[in-house]
Amino acid sequence: MGCKKKLYTCRPKSGPQQIQTQRTRRKQRTEPCDPASLERAVRQLLADKISGNQVGIWLLAPEHLRLGTWDLLCAWSQSGGQSIWPRMALHLVHEAAFCVNGLRNQRSLTQKGFELSNGLPFVPTDSAIHELLQCHTIAEAQALQVALGKIRRASGHFQGRLLAIDPHRIKSSTKRQMRQHRFNADQKALKMSQCFFCLDLESCQPLCFTLASAAKTVTQATPELLELSQQILNPASGHGPLVLADTEHYSTELIDQVHLETPLNYCCPCQHAARQNSIASLWSLILAGLAMPPLKNHFAWSTAALQSLTSVSLSATLNEKRIILTNHSWRPPTVTK
Repeated sequence: MGCKKKLYTCRPKSGPQQIQTQRTRRKQRTEPCDPASLERAVRQLLADKISGNQVGIWLLAPEHLRLGTWDLLCAWSQSGGQSIWPRMALHLVHEAAFCVNGLRNQRSLTQKGFELSNGLPFVPTDSAIHELLQCHTIAEAQALQVALGKIRRASGHFQGRLLAIDPHRIKSSTKRQMRQHRFNADQKALKMSQCFFCLDLESCQPLCFTLASAAKTVTQATPELLELSQQILNPASGHGPLVLADTEHYSTELIDQVHLETPLNYCCPCQHAARQNSIASLWSLILAGLAMPPLKNHFAWSTAALQSLTSVSLSATLNEKRIILTNHSWRPPTVTK
């Protein structure tokens, strides 16, 4: 029988899988990542005891059990709990909890108890994480957000009555030719990646977010973000939450789309505030904090109808030709030419 020793290694499907791991800041190592090797290595590290300054991440375990994080990650990765993919996804979740960023070869989270909280005996490299993310689509990530958002709403993390949307632009070092952004006229335009997020203002809890290319405008990206919010909150017609936005979301196309295609109420300030404030003394007061400027072409309003509203679920926008003030339980009359 001696000639048959290690004959199992000739089987094409039984060989151990390999993955590149970040052992230290300067050292990478290729280690096996099949289920048996992972379980054996994790059990050995637990038997050797843990002493480090990152074991506090284990305090998130009860919250993971309440939210069903593991089941969500297994569904997103489309693999069982014994495989490495949901464990690497949990690694990304815990990295976000630690608020760490940058390249993994410039920091080290290994040998401090962090990797064991993910069910792994090692920290995967950037290339291994990119391989995981490349196998999944944006639609799958959004479905994960919706499922998690529904669980968090049922758990009472947020009520979803008052929302805020805003883009967040992050400086990018990519070599691609792409649109550049700047925050003011004195700043040099830089390449940036875009993140559009939605927050619940009453609880200050995040609701959902989307990623977009640098060329995508706020008017193009906001409908997708609001669609995710609708799937999470599932508002009834006429009782949609109030969405607040800044002047960057001041767009007639966006306002019309939100008004006609969603049950949400939308409110954003008008642009050219200096020009409008110059004639503020001529504005006519409708409600507390809401006034209408003297424009030639605008919607005709019924003051009695506005004052009869029981809630302040109003959406207002202003440009040089018209004012839009909408509530889904009341429609403005015809346009006055």
